[in-house]
Amino acid sequence: MDINFTITKKQERFIRASCDEVLYGGAAGGGKSFGQVADAFLKALEFPKIKQLILRSSFPELERSLIITALELIPKSLYKYNGSKHRMTFLNGSVIEFGYLASDADVTKYQSAEYDIIRFDELTHFSEYQYRYMQSRIRGVNDFPKQIKSSTNPGSRGHAWVKERFIDAAPPNTEFELGGRRLIFIPARVQDNSFLMASDPGYAERLHALPDNEKKALLYGDWNIFEGQFFTEFDRATHICAPFAIPSSWKRFCGLDYGLDMTACLWLAVSPEGTVYVYREYHEKNKTLSEAAEVIVGLSQNERITYTAASPDLYNRRQDTGFSGIEIMAKSGLCSLTRADNRRIAGWRVVKEYLKSGKFMIFETCVNLIKGLTALCYDKNVPGDAADEPHELTHAPEALRYALMSRPCPAPVRKVRRGVFTKTELEDMKPERVQTVKRQ
Repeated sequence: MDINFTITKKQERFIRASCDEVLYGGAAGGGKSFGQVADAFLKALEFPKIKQLILRSSFPELERSLIITALELIPKSLYKYNGSKHRMTFLNGSVIEFGYLASDADVTKYQSAEYDIIRFDELTHFSEYQYRYMQSRIRGVNDFPKQIKSSTNPGSRGHAWVKERFIDAAPPNTEFELGGRRLIFIPARVQDNSFLMASDPGYAERLHALPDNEKKALLYGDWNIFEGQFFTEFDRATHICAPFAIPSSWKRFCGLDYGLDMTACLWLAVSPEGTVYVYREYHEKNKTLSEAAEVIVGLSQNERITYTAASPDLYNRRQDTGFSGIEIMAKSGLCSLTRADNRRIAGWRVVKEYLKSGKFMIFETCVNLIKGLTALCYDKNVPGDAADEPHELTHAPEALRYALMSRPCPAPVRKVRRGVFTKTELEDMKPERVQTVKRQ
């Protein structure tokens, strides 16, 4: 049987990529989903009895894209499709299974499964935990390729970890090693998809018409800007600076977001000109209240910290001890705690105002705060609020919100031109005119 379908050069590069982990995509319209299905089909023919799994974050997304594409592309005489199990079984024994991971808990569905190749479509829709767990499902006593092959656009909840793992680690189209594994990122833009450009030449123009941030992400595949990004005001060139010695005369204060899953504390200082600098961060998980307090006190040695704005839930009494978090931390030496204003939407507005004001800087050593500010997305259900996922990235921005809510950004000073008045204004300022107005 002759099987004919055409692929782009970028899709061919993705199909031929032999690294342990491959990421393909970037911009919208690059032909990522078709590339995934075409690659899975070709591997199924090349390696009889190979097992492959294609994942999305929900089953409706699978039905609308990958399953439809697979059923249209692959000749029906070569396989049987089980709709209830979402599984394609080929005549040569190869299997392509379609699955989804709506939450971290869903990985247990694959606890005893074995696959040769696992494919994540729209990788940024998944958590790093899901990715790492499913990596353990790749195994088998055979000579088949053992890979994770993913495709995605920038954005969504997994943007930060995907960017760190694939985009920031090496230049595009360059193989590199990470933890003993070979990785590569293959970028694709809509212009690389000659079939889409021919069939729908207006698609690129519609992307051009998007607002700047969405256009940079979806048209150019810019990983520094993405759809749904919460702090679009944040700019590395504007808001990040090299560390310097903070003068002892500057006022210093802290913001603290405590949780057993992560403790985040930020140290801030205010210059005489009113610029706020975040000059230190503490970001560590699995610390008790007393342990976290001891670390924070140790990092603050020989500094006069005016106050530490902390989450109000620290004032609640613990059932196990009968003491509040504030009391437990105070016993360990952290006595500067004050109740933070934890209004979310109002607090995020204050952070945004600081970013716009030109009076806010972050030391480049505060890597977790920088990562969090660049990765936060809008909450899809609460207008004006930031999403609470991925939760591990929200703690440092929460600490910043507590800190900056304690001193809202001052309104810009309105410049008044002195000595330049209209004729009417000069008449109103005459002494006799002022006296007349007063008597009335």
